[in-house]
Amino acid sequence: MTAQTKSGPAVDEGSARIGLGFSEFVITMALMTASISFAIDSMLPALPHIASALHVEKENDAQLVIAVFFFGFGLSQLFFGSLADAFGRRRVLLAGLAIFTVAMLGAAWTESFTALLILRFCQGIGGAAVRICTTAITRDCFGGREMARVMSYIMIVFMLVPIIAPSLGQAVLFFGDWSWIFVLLGGVGAILFLWAALRMRESLPQAERQPLSLASVVSGFSTVLTNRITCGYMIALTLFTGVICAFIVTVQQVFGTVYGLGDWLPLAFAGTGSGIALANFGNGQFVRRFGMRRISHAGMIGFTILAALIFLLSLGGKPPFLITYLGLTLLLMMFAVVATNFTAISLEPMGHIAGTATAITGFVSTTGGAILGGTIGQMFNGTVQPLFGGFAVFGAVSLVAVLWAERGQLFTHPGDETALDPAAGHM
Repeated sequence: MTAQTKSGPAVDEGSARIGLGFSEFVITMALMTASISFAIDSMLPALPHIASALHVEKENDAQLVIAVFFFGFGLSQLFFGSLADAFGRRRVLLAGLAIFTVAMLGAAWTESFTALLILRFCQGIGGAAVRICTTAITRDCFGGREMARVMSYIMIVFMLVPIIAPSLGQAVLFFGDWSWIFVLLGGVGAILFLWAALRMRESLPQAERQPLSLASVVSGFSTVLTNRITCGYMIALTLFTGVICAFIVTVQQVFGTVYGLGDWLPLAFAGTGSGIALANFGNGQFVRRFGMRRISHAGMIGFTILAALIFLLSLGGKPPFLITYLGLTLLLMMFAVVATNFTAISLEPMGHIAGTATAITGFVSTTGGAILGGTIGQMFNGTVQPLFGGFAVFGAVSLVAVLWAERGQLFTHPGDETALDPAAGHM
């Protein structure tokens, strides 16, 4: 199918807009996005090795290898969103992949923890460009429930990475030192760069591009912050980003220090990743039938209740490993459907400035989430109380934000059935 642009010429719709079939589109976008997850999760078994090799004094400071990536990833999204709307998605995507690759290879040869953190920040910057462009390309090609469906399928492939990334990192450590993980990641970035350069067309027609100026950024912020739906769900998404950040920065200590899993960490982490992949598959199957809001609102409420129950249990002592593990797996499954659908809902009114809106919501949610998750990580005290207590608080506050966005109405909204007009959700 084709559609008419503002200037008249017809353009392809769906995945054909960038010259790919549907399955190839999903796999390509998923692998691009998964490179970010791979850059985070493959580090988990290496954190103690990095801390030892680079003489890190405080145990909790090793978390910075993860947290600094999130900060670079979050802070730079605003910049790349405006560039993607002004110059097109493809150029910015290629630039981001180049930064990601070079910073990875540079980190392989660093001998300073400070230098490593700087390079991790740069890796996050490159990852931000990839994230912004893949989301904006998806929004260029699809809308409404179809976008939620496509994003769910992308997330299935994306979440297969946590299943294998820690194990792959552990395997690299078996044959060499931690620096070879960065060499591997740099190779992945180079392959993705070549694939994008050779296979993908531009998704944003010239006539639909926005001028690059401070005024456009300010206007974008104004549009996002004055749209009740986008702003409310962005706040909730920030809190759920804090959930995944808190989990990732502390999972090595929870499984390793609290429960003594040691080399079993990759297998335990793979189980939680499998649950997330399963949840996204289910979301992709059922979202068109039940709607984004019914699924995500139910997940949000269930998440909050379960996190609060396990926190209360932990006040009486260390919960049995099986309860903690199954609880985390279920919580992350609910996180998956909440985050996927909240992202789609927040962007639905923003089709006319998809790149800028993606950048602004990503900037706020990722930076805010990194701060919230990092705070929970620094509160680690040898128990699971900070993690589950933080989860419960994040879930409760996100519920308040969604109630505000939906004017007190949960589970249904007219915008879940049809594309929202940009002005429909204004305050």
